[in-house]
Amino acid sequence: MSVIEAIILGMIQGATEFLPISSSGHLVILPAIFSMTSPDLTMIGVLHLGTLVAVLIYFWRDLWAIVMAVLRGLAQKQPFATTEARLGWLIALGSVPAVVLGLLFAAALEEVFSEPAAAAVFLLVTAGLLVGGEKMLSGSKMPAQMNWKDALTIGSFQAFALLPGVSRSGSTIVGGLIRGLDRPTATRFSFLLGVPAILGAGLLSLVDILTEAAVNSPATYAAGFVAAAITGYLCIHFLLRWVRSHTLYIFAVYCTLIGGGYLLVTLLTSR
Repeated sequence: MSVIEAIILGMIQGATEFLPISSSGHLVILPAIFSMTSPDLTMIGVLHLGTLVAVLIYFWRDLWAIVMAVLRGLAQKQPFATTEARLGWLIALGSVPAVVLGLLFAAALEEVFSEPAAAAVFLLVTAGLLVGGEKMLSGSKMPAQMNWKDALTIGSFQAFALLPGVSRSGSTIVGGLIRGLDRPTATRFSFLLGVPAILGAGLLSLVDILTEAAVNSPATYAAGFVAAAITGYLCIHFLLRWVRSHTLYIFAVYCTLIGGGYLLVTLLTSR
């Protein structure tokens, strides 16, 4: 893999991990469309670590406040005394569905990930989710008003994003909208809920990095890592600003064009 390809893959991972357009779908479909070198396990791990760094840097103040509030609440035997402490427990609860389903269906999910056509279909599902979420937007619930039902609902939507082509950020934002959160609050909670998921992927990626033989140069891996981290940070900032005054319809249109376009081209070229 060339350094240019690594940078492109890093930018794809960084952008699609946080924009509601599915990182897994793009990493499956785009290399197939443009005949790019498929990333090895080490490269995939490096790219995940890049997005992990992006989200940790962007939300470090929020994350520090949440961790400290949870620890303080446990020490004082008042675990839900503050909004930050409650938020920490809601994030933990919301992470459970994805962990359980990921462990139960790991083999089946790995098989689905090898099919670009499946990713294209699920991109269309993501488009439908985004449109449906916007249609159901009706509330203005803030973090202090969230409860365990909100966390489990949003977490269940995150578990759905284990399928390639279903956007993790998009599905969790939609879950928040369904539970009455406004768009900015749903988006921010989506990113915070994603930290354990991205951290878990990053830890698994470290295992791959340590156990797999590297097939690319250190410069190639470094280029992918930096591209993923920088692009991810910028896209977090962009989306948080975008949802203050814009809908998610533009991302639904994009997913429809990519997913539908790939299926159409595949159908025409298979004849």
